[in-house]
Amino acid sequence: MDQITPLLGGMSPAKFMRDYWQKKPLLIRQAILGVQSPIERSKLFALAESEDVESRLIVKTDGAAKKSKKAGADAGWRMSHGPMNRRSLPAMSQPGWTLLVQGLDLHVPAAYELLQQFRFVPDARLDDLMISYATDGGGVGPHYDSYDVFLLQVHGQRRWRIGPLKDASLQADVPLKILTHFVPEQDLVLEPGDMLYLPPRWAHDGIAQGECMTCSVGFRVPEKTDLAREVLLRLVEGLECPEVPDLYKDPEQPATVTPGQIPAALQEFALAAVMKALKDPSALHSALGEVLSEPKPRVWFQAGEPLPDGVGVRLDPRTRMVYDDKRVFANGESWVAAGKDARQLRLLADRRALSASDVARVSPALRELLDQWTE
Repeated sequence: MDQITPLLGGMSPAKFMRDYWQKKPLLIRQAILGVQSPIERSKLFALAESEDVESRLIVKTDGAAKKSKKAGADAGWRMSHGPMNRRSLPAMSQPGWTLLVQGLDLHVPAAYELLQQFRFVPDARLDDLMISYATDGGGVGPHYDSYDVFLLQVHGQRRWRIGPLKDASLQADVPLKILTHFVPEQDLVLEPGDMLYLPPRWAHDGIAQGECMTCSVGFRVPEKTDLAREVLLRLVEGLECPEVPDLYKDPEQPATVTPGQIPAALQEFALAAVMKALKDPSALHSALGEVLSEPKPRVWFQAGEPLPDGVGVRLDPRTRMVYDDKRVFANGESWVAAGKDARQLRLLADRRALSASDVARVSPALRELLDQWTE
């Protein structure tokens, strides 16, 4: 964590997280020397045809070469969602259009390897790698994100205008969330290998200068109410009735002339039951880990074969695996782990792989679990 790296402009991950993360932008020239796009243009277009891939096409409807004369105004926009075949994409000679493909790391090994360079941020926060292909003048308009983002130029040039968000009002009657009043404070042109880090709620507008490809490393930002809802749903699913049911009793209930009124004792009984569930930190932590390791909606796995002898293992790029002090979580499920088994599973989560020698030393119980996972 204290080793300097070109990826972060000659500073260490520890210094970057301390001085820049969620605080201020950072422009890094030649963050990755000799960078190449993780996917060729033709293969990207083919990938956008798949139903398993999330893609969007954004077109500036009056052409990128035309600009509104009115200050602060923007041109019309059209957006469509994939899957989309090649014939539905505009001509290469047409300026002002952009193809966005989300979760490229789930489908392209080179994109997955690129994303691994950003694992100095916890996996519970790291989301995915998106790629943007644009013809000259293409972009998505001035906007802001609610999450941190690294914008890595991998082909061509892109001009970025950035500034702190002072007015979050959005343009009406457009399919994109485009800022109405965007006031940039910096004007930057990124070449292949250059990277721009932006904290949440930092306004930015990227415009392709010629044919351009940009990779965006995005992060997960759970919203408090949504996270509570998901954790509570998991918590409820995990509740089990005791062997001896704890049934409501009311031997002191008097006769009533208001039978429609809920008895106060029953309200207190229900409240006590809910509070008992919420006061179990172990159950809450388990539910949280399962939520944070839940795969993306389009992810699915095929059945595999048992794990052969004498081999190592690696996590599938689509697998999310995290852990806490008592459990490990993978793809929305949880396992209690302690001792040597816990150390090996945490190593698997951190490195996303175990060597053949590591696997050879695991306990029979952990070996059985690895067999279940490979199948």
